[in-house]
Amino acid sequence: MTTILGLAGSLRGASFNAGLLRAAIEECPDGLTLRAGTIAGVPLYNADEEAATGLPAAVQELHAQLAAADGLLLVTPEYNNGIPGVFKNAIDWMSRGPGLGLFKGKPVAVIGASPGGFGTILSQSHWLPVLRTLGTRPWQEGRLMVSRAGQVFDADGNLTDAKTREMLAAFLAGFAASLG
Repeated sequence: MTTILGLAGSLRGASFNAGLLRAAIEECPDGLTLRAGTIAGVPLYNADEEAATGLPAAVQELHAQLAAADGLLLVTPEYNNGIPGVFKNAIDWMSRGPGLGLFKGKPVAVIGASPGGFGTILSQSHWLPVLRTLGTRPWQEGRLMVSRAGQVFDADGNLTDAKTREMLAAFLAGFAASLG
């Protein structure tokens, strides 16, 4: 069984991207387990805090989840044409201590949903230098950018559109196949 750690980059309760991650868990192909982690509880990075108290418990939990995963799925919003600060902050914390070694060679796929017409094309592109710096293996054979998310998610952030679910299932099948 192949295991993927999925992280949504929004803290909002009815987040489109948290909903996309939930839908991804439901659409996993046979042989793939997608486990949702959370970036909630990860404080703003502060090197003084790290030196004084070490890694926060939320980061230690993410380290354990990443260590147990065969791959990583980033489900990214796009804020002001870029990576959400809260999501980047969580990844920055995750790269501290033993975390950097956990990213080395790890297959990573990026998807996202946005209320705008271009989906998360810029945010997904902005992740590439970060993923390169962390030494990951970004999967670039597939792309999934859900645009006009307000039309395919309900008020609670649940994916309701069958066509988007089909595209998500195909994306996940491709990523899973690339993992061997």
